Amino acid sequence: MEPLSTLAPPEASPTIGNVWSMAKKYWFRVWSVLLFVFVAAGAAGADDRLIIRTETKDISLTIELADDAKERNQGLMHRDYLDPAAGMLFDFGRRQPVAMWMKNTLISLDMIFVDDRGRIVHIHERAVPGDLTTIQPPQPVRAVLEVVGGFVQKHGVQIGDRLVYTLFPDPEN
Repeated sequence: MEPLSTLAPPEASPTIGNVWSMAKKYWFRVWSVLLFVFVAAGAAGADDRLIIRTETKDISLTIELADDAKERNQGLMHRDYLDPAAGMLFDFGRRQPVAMWMKNTLISLDMIFVDDRGRIVHIHERAVPGDLTTIQPPQPVRAVLEVVGGFVQKHGVQIGDRLVYTLFPDPEN
């Protein structure tokens, strides 16, 4: 058996220049892939910010936007935790009658129903996990914001408060 040093021909031995060149190519590829992954994740509906504007304060939330049938059908099912400063906004695209339920939902939720201007028109507090009873507002809505159960009471959110988000026109204009 020959020693390892004699297995590679001398011209294949790495030099400092060759090693540096290979390292630059490797890191360029790694950063290119990472950049692509982050850009793709952002385009695929990354978390967003929403504000609930009450009479006395603004409450900032990180939200997931559910704006197609597949995302709305999945909702917050099978999750065992929702951050108290987070939620999911179900956008139906236009005002329409909606019905929500808690099938396969493991945590209690407050449901905040809003019109096409972002005005809160109905609130259902502390929906029971797994309950198949439908939860409907008395009028058509554009969207529903689901937050952790108890959020509405803790923050004093009321009918007439507003959601500030890109889907809703600015009430100041």
